Amino acid sequence: MDLDLPAWSEPFTSERRDALAHLIPFASIDRQWAWGGADGTGVTVAIIDSGIERDHPAVGGMLRRSMAVDLSGEYAEVVEDPEPIDVVGHGTACAGIIHSLAPAAEFMSVRVLGPDNRGKGAAFAAGLEWAIDQGAGVVNLSLSSKSEAMLPVFHELADEAYFHNVLLVSAANNVPGPSYPSLFASVVSVASHDQADPWTYYYNPSPPVEFGAYGLDVDVAWKDGSRIIATGNSFAAPHMAGLATLIRSKHPQVTPFELKAILAATSNGALRESPPAAKRSRRS
Repeated sequence: MDLDLPAWSEPFTSERRDALAHLIPFASIDRQWAWGGADGTGVTVAIIDSGIERDHPAVGGMLRRSMAVDLSGEYAEVVEDPEPIDVVGHGTACAGIIHSLAPAAEFMSVRVLGPDNRGKGAAFAAGLEWAIDQGAGVVNLSLSSKSEAMLPVFHELADEAYFHNVLLVSAANNVPGPSYPSLFASVVSVASHDQADPWTYYYNPSPPVEFGAYGLDVDVAWKDGSRIIATGNSFAAPHMAGLATLIRSKHPQVTPFELKAILAATSNGALRESPPAAKRSRRS
């Protein structure tokens, strides 16, 4: 395995991609049907991260709301961010990737990370709960929690999102070990592959991490109007979020589980040949 790839990326390395080939039951579904002609119109994407720099060219002026989580002890309150900023650049990078794929989608930013790109689990959970309550079509989570104490909280929020028709797209942690909510079954979990193509993505039929997207040496937007080259599952997740946004734009009626199935059916490596028909036994 290429040691430059983040954790959970092993299934998507070149020497293992043959194992990702899988038969799909949706012979009539292809990318043209899934998102052909769509641009993200009608979909609001929430980005739970370090904020979004409103005036960054990569965001295209599509930031509509900017919030921040105010922590007082263990009490978390989501409040209006008086000046839409990104204290790191990480959230703007995610927004820029999504905007490049779905330029008409609108953004809600929920800042839960500090200048060190770290945050409290309580802030993360409060920001996610707010985004779900606001009815975001897609929520990009290029962050995760390794806290076992927060596991039941994130599990409950993942269920709440699922039953309220909100799709969660979450990066797996960049270091080995379980992370939440990425590894919950209702969430679109994403790790990195090393192909420099935003439209190439894989479905892994042997979870926990189900999708692999472009996340190695990605040219991304960063703070103060800049750009950098970055690597991580954090930058693979918004590629999948952007594609999910296109699908929701073209097919607004699809549910989260249907959307995940469409992504799997249109992934690279999906095989459309039907398996041989089972032989019927003759009665004597």
